[in-house]
Amino acid sequence: MAVRIRLRREGRKKLPMYRIVIADKEAPRDGRFIETIGSYRPKDEKDNFTVDVEKARKWIAQGATPTETVASLLKRAGV
Repeated sequence: MAVRIRLRREGRKKLPMYRIVIADKEAPRDGRFIETIGSYRPKDEKDNFTVDVEKARKWIAQGATPTETVASLLKRAGV
């Protein structure tokens, strides 16, 4: 099973809020996921994302690959 770290959209129209989730590569964007490790609010000016660094490191060590956007967020968080 190929596992990815990616964004899952939530929130309302024109005010997006994303969850950073661990999901199977074949699952739909807002579909089934394994675990939530953080959140991202692109419209907020400061403190617009949170990440559980330990969980992110654990999943990357197990072979999960992040998407480009999540990779940049993890880089900002120091993972």
